[in-house]
Amino acid sequence: MPGRRDEQGSGMASQSGAHLKRDIGYFGAMLLVLNGLIGAGIFALPGAVAANVGLWGPWLFLIVGFLFLAVVLSFAELASYYDTSGGPILYSLDAFGPVAGFSTGWLLFVSRMSAYAANSTVMATYVGALEPWFADGAGRALVIMLVTAGLVWSNVIGVKDGVRTMAVLTVLKITPLLIMVLAGLGEVSGATLLPGGSIFMDELGATSLLLIYAYVGFETLAVTAAETRNPRQSLPSALVRTVVAIGILYFLVMLVFVAIIPPADYASSTLVDVSRHLAGPIGAIGITIAAIFSIAGNCSQSMLQGPRLVFSLAEHGMLPRLFARINPRYSTPDVAIVATGALGLALALTGTFVQLAIASSLARLIAYVLCIAALPAVRRKADEDTRRQAYRLKGGYAIPAAGLAICIWLMLQTTAANWIAVGLLLGLGIALYLLEQRFLKPAA
Repeated sequence: MPGRRDEQGSGMASQSGAHLKRDIGYFGAMLLVLNGLIGAGIFALPGAVAANVGLWGPWLFLIVGFLFLAVVLSFAELASYYDTSGGPILYSLDAFGPVAGFSTGWLLFVSRMSAYAANSTVMATYVGALEPWFADGAGRALVIMLVTAGLVWSNVIGVKDGVRTMAVLTVLKITPLLIMVLAGLGEVSGATLLPGGSIFMDELGATSLLLIYAYVGFETLAVTAAETRNPRQSLPSALVRTVVAIGILYFLVMLVFVAIIPPADYASSTLVDVSRHLAGPIGAIGITIAAIFSIAGNCSQSMLQGPRLVFSLAEHGMLPRLFARINPRYSTPDVAIVATGALGLALALTGTFVQLAIASSLARLIAYVLCIAALPAVRRKADEDTRRQAYRLKGGYAIPAAGLAICIWLMLQTTAANWIAVGLLLGLGIALYLLEQRFLKPAA
């Protein structure tokens, strides 16, 4: 039960949660959200968004981010009921049982690996801006394979980033974006800021679904509750404030993009072209390096957390025990890491950024629906002390209902092909789950 603490741990969480050091403070929590959100999205999406909705792109970034706050706020309350690690998996598990808990965890894994694959394709694009041979074909595939192999190996031998490293990566990815915004705001005209005419309604839904890719990933923070100081207060505040700040940054970046890039070149342009216009070759190199650092940090985070999600599911008897193997030399989940890397590589080599980004967003949205739908049960099961300390949303269930409606509307904007792709990946997980439950689980 959420918030309940006794000798068996807290709620449905792993007993290990009580033994983890609470080393993540408020600043560290904000960094986790920021790095979960800022990866390849802002570096890859401006051209596609502007090509679809023109000068309304900046406002669509801001509006979608504002509406998505209903989802973030719902998670802020959910997170405040737990002081142990697990996050979204626990919400579904406590409310609906093990199948829902597994499905939520697997969907988040699918989303994370689809995002990894999408981001690695964008990394190849930005590496190609430095050396054209890597932009496509064999060069592009080589970049993706080398990045994946390097991350798999580093995770197998036990290399991972701490909060200090994350802070450095944050500075390296944010600073060039802020410089670009400050340098480019002078080219923003009144017509750019307040475009006339109506938005392209035919493209609104599909573009919003693609754009939401830049906002998903915030739930990473909830998974670290057992390692966060004062999680019931710091997690909700860090979630909301960081998402708002990032939404404003996205708006400004997009505003500069549409102010500088001619409409005919929207689809083929990136932030490299914006920076080249503002500061010549030095600006282009600067934003390229920032993009590579940003994407590398995000890919590293995915390859660190993805395998450990698989490992955790296997450790709790929801996936075949093979995925819970610990390397005897490095004490890392080597099978889970290698399997995750293989899946990420296969997706990256067979899909485009847009396809993979939409698949990632769709999988996450399904998981979000399960989590938000769990809120009534989580509220009901929490003990009195936890309810008193929790971050309780005003208006009853109005905000969670809005969050559910937004997620469902976004889910309906995609094509049957994307539903089939996510369905097949979910089916793979369920097949592995049933294999473990029906045939591999040892008899009691």
